[in-house]
Amino acid sequence: MASCAATSATPTRLSMSCRETLVAAWKALARFDDLRAFPVWLRAIALNKCRDRARRLAVRRFILGEKDDQSTEAQAQADPAPDGEESVVAAQRRAIVQKAVDRLPIKLKEPLLLTYFDELTQQEAAALLGVTVKTVETRVYRARQQLAELIDRSAI
Repeated sequence: MASCAATSATPTRLSMSCRETLVAAWKALARFDDLRAFPVWLRAIALNKCRDRARRLAVRRFILGEKDDQSTEAQAQADPAPDGEESVVAAQRRAIVQKAVDRLPIKLKEPLLLTYFDELTQQEAAALLGVTVKTVETRVYRARQQLAELIDRSAI
């Protein structure tokens, strides 16, 4: 799982990505094509799981204003305390995003929050909501589109 190490900043995140990879591989084993090399197939699953986790964390950091102290940006910053202007801008962005999320219809908001903030897989979110995985995927996609439109109108 070395391919995940670059995208997983902490051992805990790396461990979680490895577990997600193994579970996904086990579930997809029936679809494995014997003509492909197994290590390549497993690495592709691992990379996709790591990308998914990184994407969820990036969205969470943007909305919640969290900074990962292991990130290049955080380590390059001389003063760990942001200046007043940066704090105000970050707070304004968080408020705009929160208002945009609040304005989403519940059918779009629920799958978005479950997959990005509660870190459920789309399969888990689908089971929880009583819908298909494709429905969750579509609703998350539409929620992200509507969020982008709402945020653009707010002119961040």
